[in-house]
Amino acid sequence: MNILVTGGTGYIGSHTTIELIKAGHTVAIMDNLSNSKIEVLDKIEIIAGKKPAFFPVDLLDFDATLKAFKSSRFDAVIHFAGLKAVGESVEKPLWYYENNIEGTINLLKAMKETDVSKLIFSSSATVYGDRGEDSARLNETMTTGVNVTNPYGWTKAMIEQIIRDVCGADPKFEATVLRYFNPVGADKSGLIGEDPNGIPNNLMPIVMKVYLGKIPELTIFGDDYDTEDGSCERDFIHVTDLAKGHLKALEHSKPGVSVYNLGTGKATSVLSIVNAFEKISGKTLPKKIGRRRAGDLKSICADPEKAEKELGWKAELSIEDVIEDTLRYLGNCE
Repeated sequence: MNILVTGGTGYIGSHTTIELIKAGHTVAIMDNLSNSKIEVLDKIEIIAGKKPAFFPVDLLDFDATLKAFKSSRFDAVIHFAGLKAVGESVEKPLWYYENNIEGTINLLKAMKETDVSKLIFSSSATVYGDRGEDSARLNETMTTGVNVTNPYGWTKAMIEQIIRDVCGADPKFEATVLRYFNPVGADKSGLIGEDPNGIPNNLMPIVMKVYLGKIPELTIFGDDYDTEDGSCERDFIHVTDLAKGHLKALEHSKPGVSVYNLGTGKATSVLSIVNAFEKISGKTLPKKIGRRRAGDLKSICADPEKAEKELGWKAELSIEDVIEDTLRYLGNCE
């Protein structure tokens, strides 16, 4: 297929683009490079053997978005483009609502005008909200859009509803919503990985910058949660496993809305990730315990059984794989 990947020079988008090209698809990327680098295109070519076409377009610019759609006949869209930092969204909610929701509406309008009816949407486990002491793994039958704890999560929940409404109005529209848990790691080549512009918000890129000496120390946000070691627990999934989930979603796309969790089904604490990184790297990281971060939940873990049953997808790579691939990538960054 000829596939448009919005946000394709970003972390998950670039890894997914590689898997798409390896699988024989033709890929074009649309990205405003607000949180990524143009050099990623050359690295994709080295790894996958082909450079994707590139549209330097911001989805908030509808005319430019539509022009890109009219210039190439796309069979499907994988939509990653959007702001994604939980803490930042609490500080700058209007920026997040404008960018993520308006950008997606413009994308959907451009798809409608050019008769593109297959969409894979990059959603998030944050749509499940704060479920209190409910310790069950999160699954797709649970309610969403209730007690969501941050604007980033609300944008994902709202976009999911917009997509449902679009599918309700157009019986031939195919939408697959993939709810990610916590993507980490890097391509095994070591050429691409998570490399956000500015000060990162997520755990692993902060660990990486502390390891490289670009940030003086790592802050663990809270050690007083009701967990095994007091730090937050998350379902950390290797980005390559996550990328492969998008190929499976394309293969099994069907009219209407299909929703799948992409996670490992295992919760791992922040402190245990840091400890594992130190053990495998052989380097002790300077760190301190800080106060809890606004919008953070105690524990988040996927029930990935639906994706395995219906898509034939399952996470295969371990935390050790994550750290080893990350260190390989860091070796190229030093």
